[in-house]
Amino acid sequence: MAKKLKSVISALSIVTVLFLFVRPNILYADHDRENAVVRAVRKVSPVVVNISTEFEVRTRTNPFSGFGFDSYFDSFFRDFFEPGFERRYKRTSLGSGVIIDGKRGFILTNEHVIKKTGAINVVLKDGREFSAHIVGADPDSDLAVLRITSKKPLPGIEMGDSDDIMIGETVFAIGNPFGFSNTVTTGVISATNRSFRVGDTAYHDFIQTDASINPGNSGGPLLNINGDLIGINTAIYAKAQGIGFAIPINKAKRIVSDLIKYGEVVHAWIGITVQKIDKRLSQYLNLSENKGVLVQKVEKSSPAHKAGISNGDIILSVGKTTIYSEKDYQAVRRDFAEGKTIDINILRDGKEKRFLVKATVFPKELAMDLAYNLLGITVENLSLKNRYQYKTDAREGVVIADLHPQSYLAHIGARPGDIIRQMNDITINNTNDFEKAVIKYRQKSSVVILLQRGNQLYNITVKL
Repeated sequence: MAKKLKSVISALSIVTVLFLFVRPNILYADHDRENAVVRAVRKVSPVVVNISTEFEVRTRTNPFSGFGFDSYFDSFFRDFFEPGFERRYKRTSLGSGVIIDGKRGFILTNEHVIKKTGAINVVLKDGREFSAHIVGADPDSDLAVLRITSKKPLPGIEMGDSDDIMIGETVFAIGNPFGFSNTVTTGVISATNRSFRVGDTAYHDFIQTDASINPGNSGGPLLNINGDLIGINTAIYAKAQGIGFAIPINKAKRIVSDLIKYGEVVHAWIGITVQKIDKRLSQYLNLSENKGVLVQKVEKSSPAHKAGISNGDIILSVGKTTIYSEKDYQAVRRDFAEGKTIDINILRDGKEKRFLVKATVFPKELAMDLAYNLLGITVENLSLKNRYQYKTDAREGVVIADLHPQSYLAHIGARPGDIIRQMNDITINNTNDFEKAVIKYRQKSSVVILLQRGNQLYNITVKL
């Protein structure tokens, strides 16, 4: 009996030892911790960069603060004390970026990350640090392209297809929130085609995700489970808490192409001006469906005119996008690219017709005619003759030579001899700059003009 009991105990001891040493291996074999997200993060981490920018901030110190003289500082002591009490210092703004072309050293980030910058520094995950320069930036899309030069090869990201994303699919973001480099956050695609407004700027067709995106993540990549780039994260919407937004990569591709090629986004031209269809107009046109926009004007010799589109046509769809409002049309128009053929579905006389319009760049030779149509003015370069004629010492800008009497500028008191120094963010030194600005802002609802008369400068908002 004792011999049997000893055998049983020995057998149990062997089973216990086997369980202790073999079972953990079974557990780890059943639960592989290296999942798809881990593999994707390992794959793309080297292309995510830290961007730091430095810029100068000037402050003026009131030497009498706290002694009851604060209210007098700006009126009396300012001119006396300002030079001696001005302080200058540098702030560093942290953001993220992603290397989209390792061979040429191109980095994609947000425009607001590198806005108001001096020196721009880029740090890779492996610790390499570079000075970068701005290739091009576009505030409207909040995208910018930087370039760095490296003797050693740089990694690059694989572009995904943001038109192929699915609501609910797993995504992850990599960036540098609060300076913590290569931080990974995960989530799902919450929605697509989101639009919102920040100040005076409207943003359209964004990807919405619940992956955490903080200011330091701005400019970093949003990636699918395979590690493909599907969006550029942005943290410009301050009201969003627990909600992240990203610019779809398919939308960014055309903008990036323009920034690399031209240094700015060149809006393609087809020559159509539209207006919304309200209830009265819908009844007048006998429309049964609440969709479409009315073609108000087709410019002569424009691509739309050559394709056969006419005033009074109703645009029902552009490509795969159904047009329900003027806002829909303007959103899709921003995606027109030079040389691209646009498929436009028109309603004319109760029948649908299809037109193929090849977008092109607005001809520079039409810029002055466009300026007269939009602003009601003609301008000239400053010359010795007109400086003498208008009694001005100005050397930069363009002088208004003629003014339509019914124009807004004439209505507010502008007159020949006034000098245009700036339009929105473009400094006007000559007619070439003026033509460039008119073409760039022709689709805006208004433009801010810096007007000079004598030694006085005036900012004027002009509706277009």
